[in-house]
This record gives sequence, C-alpha cells and structure tokens, in this order.
Amino acid sequence: MFIDYLSLKSKIMCGIVGYIGFRDAWPIVIKGLKRLEYRGYDSAGIAIINHEGFNVYKKVGKVSYLEAHAENQDTSGYIAIGHTRWATHGIPSDLNSHPHASNDNRLHIIHNGIIENYSTLKEELINRGHKFKSETDTEVLIHLVEEIQNIEQTDLLEAVRLALNTVIGAYAIVILDRENPGQLIAARKGSPLVIGVGEGEYFIASDATPIIEYTKNVIYLKDNEIALVKRDGLLVKRLDNVIQTPLIQELEMKLESLEKGGFEHFMLKEIFEQPRSIKDCMRGRIIPEIGKVELGGVKEYADKLKNVERIIIIACGTSWHAGLAGEYLIEEYGRVSVEVEYASEFRYRNPIISENDIVIAISQSGETADTMAAIEIAKERGATILGICNVVGASIPRITHAGVYTHAGPEIGVASTKAFTAQVTVLTLLALYIAQQKGTITSSKLTRLLTELETIPEKVQTLLADNDLIKSIASKIKNASNCLFLGRGSGFPVALEGALKLKEISYIHAEGYPAAEMKHGPIALIDEAMPVVFIATKNSSYDKVISNIQEVKARKGIVIAIVTQGDTKVREMADYCIEIPDADEAFLPLLATIPLQLLAYHIAVMRGCNVDQPRNLAKSVTVE
Repeated sequence: MFIDYLSLKSKIMCGIVGYIGFRDAWPIVIKGLKRLEYRGYDSAGIAIINHEGFNVYKKVGKVSYLEAHAENQDTSGYIAIGHTRWATHGIPSDLNSHPHASNDNRLHIIHNGIIENYSTLKEELINRGHKFKSETDTEVLIHLVEEIQNIEQTDLLEAVRLALNTVIGAYAIVILDRENPGQLIAARKGSPLVIGVGEGEYFIASDATPIIEYTKNVIYLKDNEIALVKRDGLLVKRLDNVIQTPLIQELEMKLESLEKGGFEHFMLKEIFEQPRSIKDCMRGRIIPEIGKVELGGVKEYADKLKNVERIIIIACGTSWHAGLAGEYLIEEYGRVSVEVEYASEFRYRNPIISENDIVIAISQSGETADTMAAIEIAKERGATILGICNVVGASIPRITHAGVYTHAGPEIGVASTKAFTAQVTVLTLLALYIAQQKGTITSSKLTRLLTELETIPEKVQTLLADNDLIKSIASKIKNASNCLFLGRGSGFPVALEGALKLKEISYIHAEGYPAAEMKHGPIALIDEAMPVVFIATKNSSYDKVISNIQEVKARKGIVIAIVTQGDTKVREMADYCIEIPDADEAFLPLLATIPLQLLAYHIAVMRGCNVDQPRNLAKSVTVE
C-alpha cells in the first residue's frame, strides 16, 4: 500500500485473457472469459494462431454465444487473446467486439480501459489513410501502434511503448502479432493486469481467476509497465524504457472458490458463504478474552488514529452503504466526527481536507475509478489514506498508505453480498480499534462487544435457515412495481442496501429512506400495492419505527418487517415478519442485511432475471 497513484482519468470494466505456451489455447481462454464475465458480458471475442494460420471469432452477447458461434470451426492454436466486453465506445455488436485489428490486419488487440484522446488520434490516422471498422477507441490504439511501427521502422515492443506514451487515458492491453506468433505484448496503466507464470507457458488476465487453475505464481504488472511475453521468458520495462525486475508472488486463492459448489447462482452461494467470510474477517484480529482488537494493517498509524479529529469515508454503491454503517459505529465508539462521501461527487468538489484528516477508501474490487481519483485528491492535500479492500494486488491497496483486507474471498455475482458484510465487519473492528486507542470505551464493554461479535457468524448461519420462509414471502410480492425500505439509526444503511439489491437484480424500483423521512414525501406513494420493508428490531428506535408501521398500515401498505426474535408487537401489525437473533445494536447491519439479500435474490429468480449478471451492470464501475 505504498505505491504512488499515477493519474487515472477513467477506465472500463472488461475481461482480458491471453495465453502462450504448449497447451491448446482455446479452452483456456474460453474458460477464463467465463470466469471474468462478471466484468462485462455485452460481447466476446478470441483471436488465435495455429500452424495453419490465424482465426478471429467475435460475437455480441455472452461468452456462451461466442462458444456456440465457433462450434465446428477451427479453434486450434497455442497462442490466443480473448476479451469479454462492457460497452462504452460503441453499442454492443459483433463489429465493436474485441479483438480489434490494425489497418493491415496484422496486429490484434484486446483492451480494458478508455483512450480519451482517441478522437484526435483517429482523425489524424484517417488523414494518413487508415480505415476503421468499429466505433471503439480500442481500434484507434492498434492503428496507432501500426502507424508508429511503420514510421519508426522499429520492433513491435518499441512501437507499443511509443504509442502508449502518446495516448491519454487508462488501459490494460494485450497485443498479438500474426507475423510473430511467438510473443504477446501486454501493458497497463490504471487497469489491472496479472501474468501467470508456468513452465514454458504464460497466462495473462484482468485478475487471477482464470489463472489459478494452471499456476499459483503470478506477476502483478504495475502502472506504466509493458511486458514482452514469450514461451521461454518475459521482459518487463517501464514506458520510459527502463527495464524492471518483476516480482513473482504466490496466489492464496483456491480454485473451488470460483465454482458454484452446487448452488444455482453465484449470488446465492456467496450469501451462504457469509458465516465463513465474516469469521475470516475477524480471524486473528480480535482477542475477546482480554478485550483487544489487533489490526496489523494500520498498526503503523495507531497514533494517528488515536489523535484524529475527523475521518472521511469515500466509496461508491454498496461500499458507500457499508461506509454509512461505519459512520454510526466510529462515532458511537471512537467519538470521532465522520463524514461519508460518494467518491463520484467528492472528486468533483473542492473538498476541505487537511493533513490532520484520515480518509478511508472502501472498494470490493480495489479498482473503482471514482474512488481512486478521490484518493488522489486527498493524498495531494496531505491526508492519511487507509484502504478497505477485498482483492489482494488491486490498485487501491497499493496506492493507499495502509489498510485492511476483508478476506471475503472471490465474489463473482455482480450484486455484492458477502463483500458488504465483510466491509461492515472490518469497519466494526476499526471502530472498536479506534475506541481502544483513544480510551473512549471501557475494557469491560469492549470485552462484551468482542465476545458477542465472535458469535455473529453462528447467528448468520441461523438466519440462512429461514431461506424457505423468505422465498415464500418473495412469491407474494414478486410482481410489485415499487418497494420502500425504511430504517432508523444503523437500520438506515441496511434499508439503503436492501433497496439497492432489489433494484439491481430484479429491476423493481426500490428506494431506501430513514423511516422518519417517510412523512416528508414517500408516504404519498403508499397504497395496497406497495410493499414496505421495515428494519424493526428492538433497539433505541423501536417505538418510533412501530409508529411508522402503523402509518403505513393505515394506508393499506404491505408491511414486511425484520424483527428481533420473539417479537410479538410488530408481528400483530405486519403482513410478514422475518426474525433475526437478538444482538447488540452495533451488529444490526450484519444480521438484518442477510434476509434482505435473500428476499431480493428470490424475487429476481421468480421474475426470470439473470441474478449473477444483471443488465447494464458490471462488478466494478471502473469508468466515469
């Protein structure tokens, strides 16, 4: 977490796979693209070289469409590049699918990112006689490489290096040369790229998921690095032409974590993994018997945390909701002022930040462009930046000063589930760690909270046993057009997250509100067709939430209540109740979120939606 951030303007979430070696490349690349499909699924394509020649197959839609398209065609070869796309420049189509070719059809490229000055470059290249087939910025880049190689009369590696010093934007690229089938060229700036190292073979991918089946040894290419990859070795240099010695690291990921394991969808599997993922977040970080939190990742900044007067949390989407939950926890126990900001808005303001502030950046993928740009602003103004991230080797852990990994394991479903509870778990630990450093919590209370926190995975497991009940409730409201989620205090972030899960995978319009705000507008929407989900557990706001429920029932709304186990008062008023185990209010987000994830999941399945790959969404928003 100590690498400086090199300016990132924007980039796109696509999946890249490349292979060079002695194996049949097609199945390796196809399987890799399927594992990366969470990064984009608008179109897919593969270019492959064999002893007889060269073939390119491209198809709009999912990777399975490409696979069917190429069935009974020649897919043999030992060097190949493949891509699954999330469209920005140009609509999803066969023509706009990657790989893209140079003007002479010799070079082919796959690209994750955006070339911001592509329009100017394209105009110049057209004036030089180039003809373009697609609407993409990527095609402009490969034409530029060709043009530079022709003008400078240099080898491909040098032509790519010169071209990348010309473009403005972000990229991870792999280039294949039809006339030199013994090499691939890869480069990155602001977009991840991993090189798997085997015996006489190399694998290139956007992340490690396509690689783990074949090797655990990987090189995380750094920003502004370019690699010449051959079967018998590789050369890495910076764009300023300085040769680098790459660091080979060992993957900790397990192959079985990338499979569905008997579940119908990855999302359901990941919901059911939460007892383990929450436990893994806490492992080695709490000692309940002596009331102590240990966070080695931020130990160097313990004094800074002890004396900090303001914390700013920056995040997007689900991570922003986790940040809101963290705000309640840090202010309650650490007694520090906390502001939670959308990174996408923070970066376009002129925020007031000083060297005395701590900024906490939260991102599951560690590649969210808006969050990284916000980090850059905060670093320029002297703030200490801490990261909370799930992916080892991602950009955010490397550009922040320090931080904590969530250890949730790979999350393939586009809608985050275990990532959210993992982030909230880490924020809970961080809040208690700050309180421990500042002395704002008694030893006995810290011991009690940590002892109870240790029981949360088991309590989550009991909640998962209510899957059939929640599925039954889902069947009653699956045809709703709108839905409200209401909560008070730490129940408010839960309401927001519940609404987001429902809207993003079932396409039902849903909104989360503080329950007290219902009377300031949303109550006008309530009628007999409107489901209203209440976080109505027995906490400091219990009586007020009951009043809100009565107001909804008076207007014939359908009430679904998340209640504390054994509650009878709400049950008499609500149409449907889902009980969660009794727990300290601090742990409400970890428990109340689980049934809302299951509710959204079952509604989406019943509506025939693609749960793991909802329309228009990719796993991480890496484009402005």
